[in-house]
Amino acid sequence: MDKLIHYQNLVKQILTEYERISSQVPDPDIDEVLMFDDQRSQYLWFNIGWKDWRRVNAISVYIRIKNEKIYIEEDWTEEGIANELLRKGVTKEDIVLAFHDPETRKLTEFAVA
Repeated sequence: MDKLIHYQNLVKQILTEYERISSQVPDPDIDEVLMFDDQRSQYLWFNIGWKDWRRVNAISVYIRIKNEKIYIEEDWTEEGIANELLRKGVTKEDIVLAFHDPETRKLTEFAVA
C-alpha cells in the first residue's frame, strides 16, 4: 500500500477511535467534530458549542501529512498521538512533533521536519 494512503488511514483510524471513546461521556452543549481531508492530508478533531454562555471551540488534535511524514500540529490527548502512531508501526523518523519549535524538536527522539 502507498505510504501516504497508509498514513492517512492510520490517522483516521486513531482519531475515530479517540472520538468514539470521548463521546461515551457526552456533553449535550458541545459537539465533537472529526474532519478528514484526504486531498490535502489534513485531519482535525475539535469541540464546538456553547457552555454557560461562553463559546467553546477547542482543537483536540490537528495532524497534517507532508513529505511522507506525519506532522502533529496540536495534540491535547492524554497519552499522545505520537505514541499511538508508534504502536501502529510508524517510525520515529516519520513523526514530527510540530507543536514544538524546530530547535526543540532536535531534542526529541522524533523527526525535526
